[in-house]
Amino acid sequence: MKILESLQQSKHGLLLFLPLLIGLVAMYAPTYWNTANTIWVMEDQAHAPIIVVVILYLIWVRKDFFWEPTTNISPFTQTLGILSFLGGLLFYVVGRSQNILVFDLGSQIPILFGLLLLMRGWPGVKTFWFPLFFIIFMIPIPGAIVDSITMPMKIAVSYVAETVLYGIGFPIARSGVILQIGPYQLLVADACAGLHTLISLEALGLLYLNIVRTDSIFRNITLAVLIVPISFTANVIRVMTLTLITYYFGDAAGQGFMHGFAGMLLFVVALSLIIWMDTLLQLIERKYLKKPAVLSAG
Repeated sequence: MKILESLQQSKHGLLLFLPLLIGLVAMYAPTYWNTANTIWVMEDQAHAPIIVVVILYLIWVRKDFFWEPTTNISPFTQTLGILSFLGGLLFYVVGRSQNILVFDLGSQIPILFGLLLLMRGWPGVKTFWFPLFFIIFMIPIPGAIVDSITMPMKIAVSYVAETVLYGIGFPIARSGVILQIGPYQLLVADACAGLHTLISLEALGLLYLNIVRTDSIFRNITLAVLIVPISFTANVIRVMTLTLITYYFGDAAGQGFMHGFAGMLLFVVALSLIIWMDTLLQLIERKYLKKPAVLSAG
């Protein structure tokens, strides 16, 4: 404990964190190599490398924190840090030895949480809570959960896309998640309207909230909740776009470059809706929720 306290009080923060960084890289390099060559090459997990880059960037912009001397850390906080670190280490060993990626990747959260408590106390957790939380979005969800949620989502997206296109005069019909428009049939795949797309868009919305950094609880909570219907709307627009491309330009166009373009359009539409909704919430808050200033006489 005396060695730990002397390191914590050192003004050279990098001397404290550099050995830990080397150890973490040695631990997780095989994990990242494995995921980069397996699940991250799949379309439904293509967002994970982007999540990693975002996390590293968020840590980098707060790098000055590592140079600051720490304040005294209570024994309770240190004990909690040790328990969190050991618990994460247990998850890592089980996940690595049994090839359970949920445990393997997920162990980073309690391990890093524990190290922050041990090295910098609660100020460290407060500074890096969002990068720590953001790790969740790179952890693969078990297939049983994905399958149980994805099918209802695909049916809902297919239904809305069919209803809108039929309502504006296109010759479209639906059977389950298969759309028939003119002579073409389109299967609404998991990547177009599944749980992984929702997770990617939820991550995008929460990142936006972290960047704008508003102190308004109303805006933060409301926008975080609205990200779910915004993601659904963006998915519907993507499916409608692909359907119309196929209808006018043929199946080859719908499955070729335009398919990838529709994927990019999904995120552009979602981000635009998030920004538009945030602007609307600001106007509502300014007009209805701000208390008028009280002028004192005298």
